[in-house]
Amino acid sequence: MPNVDLILGADSSMKRSVRTEPTQRRSSQRLDALLDAAADIVDESGFERLTTQMVAERAGASIGTVYRYFPDRVAVVNALRERAIRRYRERVVDDMAGTSPDTWWDLVDIALDVCITMYRDEPGFTVVHAGRRDRDDDHEPEFSTRLARLIASEFEVEVEDDVLSFRLGVALEIGHALINRAFERSIDGDEAYLAEARSLVRTYLFEHVGTPRAASTAA
Repeated sequence: MPNVDLILGADSSMKRSVRTEPTQRRSSQRLDALLDAAADIVDESGFERLTTQMVAERAGASIGTVYRYFPDRVAVVNALRERAIRRYRERVVDDMAGTSPDTWWDLVDIALDVCITMYRDEPGFTVVHAGRRDRDDDHEPEFSTRLARLIASEFEVEVEDDVLSFRLGVALEIGHALINRAFERSIDGDEAYLAEARSLVRTYLFEHVGTPRAASTAA
C-alpha cells in the first residue's frame, strides 16, 4: 500500500470562496445543501447559467442565506469546484490505499479512473475541468507534484523529481481534457475518448519518463 497521505495535500475546504465559514453541524449541512443545489443546476444547465437566485430556489432557502455564504455566483462555482477537488483527492486516496501497485503506472491509472468515476457519480464535477481558471484555482500542478513525491518515494524513476512532476502534470492535463470531452459527447462517457485518454497518457509518460519499474520499497 503506497504512502497515500502525500496525496491529500493542503486543506481545500472552501476557505477562499465561502464568505462565512460554518462552525456548527447545522451550518455545514446548510452550506452543503446550497452546493448540492448548485451542482444539480450545473449538470442541468451548465455553470455559465448558474445564478444565486437559482441556487436559493433549488435549495429551498432565502436569497439572504445564499449571500451569507457567497457574495456572488462566481463564489458559488469556486466553492463547488473546491469541494469536488477535495472529494476527488479523497477518493484517489481511498482507492490507492487498497492497492498493492506493481509499478507507478498503476497509481496514474487510479488517478484517471477516479476522474472518470467522479464525472459519473459526483454531481457538478464538470466545474473542475470547465471554464477559465486563474492560477489559484488550478489544482493540477499541486496534485501532480504530490503524486510525483509519492512515486519518487516508492518507485525507481529515471528523471529528477521536478521533471517527473512536470511530466505527470502534462499527462494528467491531457487525460483529464479527453475525459472531459468524453462526457461532453455522452452522459456515460464516450468509451473511445476514455480509451484514448488512457492510451495517450501512457504513451506520453513512456516517452518522457521511461519504462515503469517495480516498487523500490517493501509494501
